[in-house]
Amino acid sequence: MVDNRYATALVISCVLSLLATVYLSVAIGTQHWYQYTSPPVRGEANVSELRSLYEEFMDGEFDEKTYSDTLFRLNGTTGLWWRCVLVPSHTHWYKESDPRTCVSFTLPQQFTPKYKEPGNHNSGEDMLRTYLWRCQFLLPLISLGLVVLAGLIGFCACLCHSLTPTLGIGMLHLLAGLCTLATVCCYLAGMDLLHRVSVLPGKVDGSLGWSLYLALISSPLHMMAAALLVWAARSHSQNYYRMTAYRVA
Repeated sequence: MVDNRYATALVISCVLSLLATVYLSVAIGTQHWYQYTSPPVRGEANVSELRSLYEEFMDGEFDEKTYSDTLFRLNGTTGLWWRCVLVPSHTHWYKESDPRTCVSFTLPQQFTPKYKEPGNHNSGEDMLRTYLWRCQFLLPLISLGLVVLAGLIGFCACLCHSLTPTLGIGMLHLLAGLCTLATVCCYLAGMDLLHRVSVLPGKVDGSLGWSLYLALISSPLHMMAAALLVWAARSHSQNYYRMTAYRVA
């Protein structure tokens, strides 16, 4: 028999966990983690340069400097798995109906090393940026995996009418929240290091996007769900032992 307080805590924790998982899933699948605001296109020479950057962005080989320069110059947005550019609507060389064009990072590209000078393979690998980049896309997947595992354990516990695994489920949610928070930290640190080694064009502004904020919100939601689950498990365990001791006495 489960006390109403524990049942309420379990229901609230499930709702928080579901919201956090949805927010994190949306954040992973969207490209608005960081966005650039570029100056308007002026002059035919500028148009030709931007056209070359766009064609290299779409059809050229994967190169950090190339796609970064294109993002800087064409109002780019970037995420964990996507990079997008916004082509000015008045440019005659772009005829598609939707001016925003996105290209996904493939799995091999996610493991591509970063260099101390982007685009210069002879400058040596930048280990810090390389591992920050890899962590920022692996950690959210680990977080989702932990939540799925916690959900499966919780489902089995419901079938068995037992609160025994609740403490373990709470710890899994706590780890998921920490992984999500680490994802945001790795991403911000990686972007800061990229801007230090790259030369941003004049009048280009960068800002955090709503996808990153979704991931940031999901972290405390997971932690609050973990706190409720741990409280329910500990309180139920203490009451169970007290009732057992009382019956024995």
